Amino acid sequence: MTILFPIPENHNERFNLHNEVHARAPITLKLPVTSSFIALSLTSEERKFERIHLKKLCDRYSISAPKEGSAHFRATLDSFKMSWEQHAEFSAYSFYDLNNTDEPFSKVALEQVPIDWLSQLPGKTIVAAHASIINSDTPSVSNIKAIAKFFSGNSVVGSEVSGGAARAFTDFKIHADGFSRFLILDSQLKPGQAGRLLQRLFEIEVYRVMALLAFPIAKQLAPELNNVNRQLLTITSAMADSKGNDNDLLDELTTLAAQTENNISTHQYRFDAASAYYKLVEQRIEELRETRIQGLQTIGEFMSKRLTPAINTCTSTSKRFNSLSKRINNAGQLLRTRVDMIIECQNQALLTSMDLRAKMQLRLQETVEGLSIVAITSYIVSLIGTVTKAANTSEQVDLNPTLITGLSIPVVLFIVALAVRRIHNKIHTLNDD
Repeated sequence: MTILFPIPENHNERFNLHNEVHARAPITLKLPVTSSFIALSLTSEERKFERIHLKKLCDRYSISAPKEGSAHFRATLDSFKMSWEQHAEFSAYSFYDLNNTDEPFSKVALEQVPIDWLSQLPGKTIVAAHASIINSDTPSVSNIKAIAKFFSGNSVVGSEVSGGAARAFTDFKIHADGFSRFLILDSQLKPGQAGRLLQRLFEIEVYRVMALLAFPIAKQLAPELNNVNRQLLTITSAMADSKGNDNDLLDELTTLAAQTENNISTHQYRFDAASAYYKLVEQRIEELRETRIQGLQTIGEFMSKRLTPAINTCTSTSKRFNSLSKRINNAGQLLRTRVDMIIECQNQALLTSMDLRAKMQLRLQETVEGLSIVAITSYIVSLIGTVTKAANTSEQVDLNPTLITGLSIPVVLFIVALAVRRIHNKIHTLNDD
């Protein structure tokens, strides 16, 4: 009997997160089997229509459609099985024909899928592949030369996988029907192993292609990277020349920084995604547990020689852009520092000039004040002389105007100078307050 305990209320996502580890479990297959895989890139509008279209297929076979919000679905539809997975950038459909015992690729699993429904799948195909698992004792696959016939005579890549339980072969090429091919020779695969093996091979193919989406961008950006590098070199060389116009250089550097940051913002996600997809490819290859077949490249070796250089180019391009961004930023800081120093020197020179002008103005003011004291003294003395002369016209007063005027000069000069000094003291006191 199950005992229920009064624990706190469940988090809204508790069961979804708990069940996520079971979300994309490999399908169990009864061998031999033929499988077809399609990966489609979709717009946001096409994603909405995708669920409606998937529901049409479920209605046709009278089964329940996937729940709203679910990102995976699996069902058995009459003579075939199917699975659907929705990823961040693509959706994947896998179809399995459980009754196919014909020669590899003579009949494919997609032949069991309604053509009218298949033709209206939303999105654009990024990967399409057929796979066939047959018994390793089948006479038509007795040696590598015979196996190559199923790949149009192309060079075959292959290895023992799943701990020697099977051998997997492919040529990683798109054939005339628009599909790539995987051939698996079963030695002792269990039903669960067969499903995991097919899932890993299909994921290697789709993750490989998704990782390579960044490669054309990297090649396209290579000339621009070189151009930006040359422009930065020209600017830094001009910075080293003291005759250069710093303001113009700063404008050029700002424009260059904006262009570089725009490229980083536009393409960084694609480069980061390429790195993430490449890690998934490496992980899936490791899960194959490959053992070399004499004379053949393993899938891991093929990817190392063909995929790794392209991913390294993408990684290098991303790093170069980030490095250029840092270099431009450093150059900008240096140039701004130099411009600030020049402005500081100009301000210092301006302040020195203003200080000199203030001193000259002060001296001029003192000179004017001295002249003013003399002028005021002269005016007052002349008044005294006039008053003395006027008084001397009276018969009762006998004064010497010249003597009185002369004696009044030092007295008046002292009084005027003292008055001016007091006025100055009051002004300084007000300024200090």
